[in-house]
Parts: sequence; structure tokens; C-alpha cells
Amino acid sequence: MLVYPSAIDLSSSHLQFLARELTAHRRRIDSRWRRLNPGRQALLVLAHLRCGDTYSRLAAGFGIGLATVCRYVHEAVRLLAALAPDLTEATRVAARKAYVILDGTLLRIDRIAADRPFYSGKHKRHGMNIQVLADPAGRLL
Repeated sequence: MLVYPSAIDLSSSHLQFLARELTAHRRRIDSRWRRLNPGRQALLVLAHLRCGDTYSRLAAGFGIGLATVCRYVHEAVRLLAALAPDLTEATRVAARKAYVILDGTLLRIDRIAADRPFYSGKHKRHGMNIQVLADPAGRLL
């Protein structure tokens, strides 16, 4: 196996924020031991979310099992989702703005040809439609 250095185009504050959230979560659930410390878990999750690295590549790069990568990513995504405002709060904030930006995109997903509900004829691929609401400065609501 070949190993190479890589970079993620995020600031270290993103890494530190997620690491702090993971540390607090581990204290709340009284987790005694983990294969990776919160900083390394945060780096793993950000590499997956920002760069799209696959679970198998992350498992090889961080020296952990595939199931552990899956568990770490899902745990962090649940934490981040809990921090996000719900739709009611977002519309309350949007009502105070002069205007908002509603945009969407199709995120590619792996599906077989028989799985037609997730197929986009416009893009000629399988995917999920993701919609976002942003303020005039482009910050997600």
C-alpha cells in the first residue's frame, strides 16, 4: 500500500471545533477508550465530508477497521446535525432578512439501475436532491 500526504482546504478552527464537540460527547456518554483521539476522529470525519474519501481509504490511512470508520463518521454527523437549527428556527431567522437564497443540488449516490426512485433524468445519474437556505452573505440558515 502506498501512503501520500494530503491537505483539506479547511481552517484548523473547524478541526478544533469538531474535536471539542467529540470530546464533550465522549464525556457525556462516559466513553473510556477509543482507537482514535477526538482530534484524529475529527480529522477523519472532515476528510470524508470535505474530500469525499471513501471509508476503505480512511480505514487504511488511519490504521483502523472499516466498521470503526463508519461508526466514527456517523457519530460525528449526528453531533453536527444536532447543532444545526431546525426548519422552524431557520424560517424565523429568514423572516428578519431582506431576502434569502434558496438553492439545491444533486448529490451523487451509489445505486443500482433497478433503484429508479433515486435516478435523475436531468443529470443522468443516481442522487439525492439537497436544498439549502442561505442569508444574503451566503451563510447557511
